[in-house]
Amino acid sequence: MGVILRIVIGLGLLAAIVYAIGLGLPRNHRAESRITLEKPPGEVWTVVRDPSALVGTWSTLKSARRVQDAGGREVWEQDAGFPMRLIIESADPPGRLVTRIDAGEDAAFGGTWTYTLTPAGRGTTLSIVEDGYVGNPFFRVMMAVMGTHRTLDGYLKAVADKFDEPVRPEHVK
Repeated sequence: MGVILRIVIGLGLLAAIVYAIGLGLPRNHRAESRITLEKPPGEVWTVVRDPSALVGTWSTLKSARRVQDAGGREVWEQDAGFPMRLIIESADPPGRLVTRIDAGEDAAFGGTWTYTLTPAGRGTTLSIVEDGYVGNPFFRVMMAVMGTHRTLDGYLKAVADKFDEPVRPEHVK
């Protein structure tokens, strides 16, 4: 058997193993991270409420722009290395915001982020709960390897960078 054929068979077996592992991982997940900032809730809300506020601060977010509302809800298109539509499900300033990725149940991934801003002395504790799903078994393995809090933590660090504050996100769940 030629070397090329052995490589192809090996890669096929590896892909099958990764896929099988992914099928064994749960489709749905819940993760929560939080940080405490020295800024009051109103100032933090201004950044959290504007999906374009972290362009240039959060390296994952390349662009964000508001597009036509759908069903009475605000809709944003974001580029995070791939196109994604984000719907503002509810906003209760300056304490709570819920966003949802506009994706069908058959999409590779989707879910909601619930942001909670709580006064903490003169500052604010910003907590985000991700209730998500990962439909693609390969992506489930990637998430298991990279961690379920990775995107949450990246976002929270970017918010802190916007205020020039060093933070280390705390994993709540």
